[in-house]
Amino acid sequence: MATDESGSGGTDRGDGIEYDIDDRPPLGESVVLGVQHYLTMVGANIAVPLLLAAAMGMPDSVRPQFIGTFFVVSGIATLAQTTFGNRYPIVQGAPFSMLAPALAIVGVVTAGAAGGDWQAALVQLQGAIVAAAVVQVALGYLGLVGKLRRFLSPVVVAPTIALIGLSLFDSPQIVGQDQSWWLLGLTLGLILLFSQYLEIRHRAFRLYPVILALGLAWGIAAALSAGGVIEVGHPGYVPLGDVAESQWLLPIRPLQWGTPEFTTAFAVGMLAGVLASIVESIGDYYAVANLTGAAAPSEKRINHGIGMEGLMNVFSGIMGTGGSTSYSENIGAIGLTGVASRYVVQIGAAVMLIAGFVGYFGQLIATIPDPIVGGLFVAMFAQIVAVGISNLKHVDLDSSRNVFVVGFALFVGLAIPAYMGNFGDPIAFREAIGLEAAIAPLVEADPVAGTAVAVWIGALAQAVVDSVFIVGSAGMAVGGLAALVLDNTIPGTREERGLAQWERLTEDESEFDSFWDRWAEASDDRD
Repeated sequence: MATDESGSGGTDRGDGIEYDIDDRPPLGESVVLGVQHYLTMVGANIAVPLLLAAAMGMPDSVRPQFIGTFFVVSGIATLAQTTFGNRYPIVQGAPFSMLAPALAIVGVVTAGAAGGDWQAALVQLQGAIVAAAVVQVALGYLGLVGKLRRFLSPVVVAPTIALIGLSLFDSPQIVGQDQSWWLLGLTLGLILLFSQYLEIRHRAFRLYPVILALGLAWGIAAALSAGGVIEVGHPGYVPLGDVAESQWLLPIRPLQWGTPEFTTAFAVGMLAGVLASIVESIGDYYAVANLTGAAAPSEKRINHGIGMEGLMNVFSGIMGTGGSTSYSENIGAIGLTGVASRYVVQIGAAVMLIAGFVGYFGQLIATIPDPIVGGLFVAMFAQIVAVGISNLKHVDLDSSRNVFVVGFALFVGLAIPAYMGNFGDPIAFREAIGLEAAIAPLVEADPVAGTAVAVWIGALAQAVVDSVFIVGSAGMAVGGLAALVLDNTIPGTREERGLAQWERLTEDESEFDSFWDRWAEASDDRD
C-alpha cells in the first residue's frame, strides 16, 4: 500500500479504517471511491443552487450552468483545501449555513422598488460573499480562529459534532410531506446491508456500500419510471428524458453573471452565515480526526483550514455560487466505508471538477429522487451523531456539570433553530420583533435629523437582528456556543472536563506541515 509523506498529524489508524489519510489506493479504485465520497453530498450541493435559483426566478435554461458551477467550485475548493489548507480528507461544497442570508439578500433585491431581476440579485449575493469571505481569510490566517482551540474541551466538541447530524434530521429529503418511504427504506436498507452485515463477506461491500446502494435504488426507480409504474409527480420518479435534452458543454467561467456589487448591509448579514460555517467546520475537523484515529487538530491546522475556506469563498463569489465550506456528509461516508484517504478525495474532486462542465452529468445527478437521497442522509447523519457522542469517552460522565452542559447544549441546539424556523427568513424575523416600529419614533420626533439617525441605527440594528437569526438557525452554532460558554465558566477540573487526556491526544504544532512548509523544505533540500 503506497503512502505519501505529508504530515497528517495522525497517530494510530482508527478502528475500521481501510485507507488512512495518507494512503494512496490504486488509481482505478480511487476514482470509484472518490466519486462515492461525492455522491454522499450531491443532494445538498444540488439543493442549494435549486433553492437559490427558485428564489431569484432564474430561467430554466440557465439552471444547468448554475448547478454545474457549484460542482466546479466544489472540485477546486476541495483540491485547494486538501493540498494547501488543513489537508484533511473533507469534501468542500455549498453551505446551508450561508443559505439563509443568501435568500434574504435575494428577497430584498428582487422585491425592491426597482424590481431587480435574477442577475441583479446574484451579483449582490456575490459581493456579499466576497466581502464576508475576506474577513474569514483574516480570521484564519491571522491565527484568531485557532486560538479558540484552547477553550474547546470534549464537553464542547461532543454536542457540537452531534448537532451537525441531529440538526439535519428534518431535511426535506427525509421528512418531506410527499415522501416515498419504500424507496427511502430500500436505499437505507441496502446501505445497512452492505456496510454492516455483508462487509465481512467481501471487501467490495466494505468499500462501496454507498455507490452500490445508490446505484441499485436508482436503477429500480428508473426502471419503474420507464415502465409507467412510477408516474410523473411521484417523489420517486426518474425523468430520464431530461438527461437527453441537456447541453453537452456548459460555458462556466469567472464573472459569468456579472461583476460582484457590494452593499454593506448584505455583507454584514452574510458574515453571520460565515461565522456559523466556521463553527461547523471546526466541528468537522475534530470529527475527521476522531474517526481516523488521528490526533486532534492543532491550532495551526485549524487556522489553515478556515483561512483556505475563506479564500475559496472569495473564489466562490467570483464564480457566482452560494459559498463553500466543509461537508459533514463526506465525514459520515468515512465512518461507513472506512475510506479516509486524502488522495481518494482529491481524485473525486478532480472528477467532479471536470464533470461540472458537462451538462449531461449535472442533469443525471439531478434525476436522483429525493427519497434515495433521504435514505443516504439517514445513514450519513446518524454516523456523525455517533462520532460526536464518542468524544465523551474522554470526560467524567459522573460529573453533574458535564452532564448538564452536554444536555443543555443539545437541547438548545435543537430548540432555538426550530423556533427560528417559524419565520422562514431574516426579513420575517425583523418584522416579528418590530424592528421598524422601534425606529419610527426617531423620525416622528425630528423628520430631518431623525431620519438620518434612524437610517444609521436601523442599518446597525438590522445587521444585529439578521446575525441573531442566522446563527440561531444553525443548530451546531447554537449548541456549540452554549457549550463553549458554560464549559468555560462553570467550575470544573481539567481532568473532569477531559482536557488533560485530550492534550495528550492533540497534535503538536510542529506535526502539521502546511504546503508552504513542505515547499520551503523541498527548496532547502535542492539547495
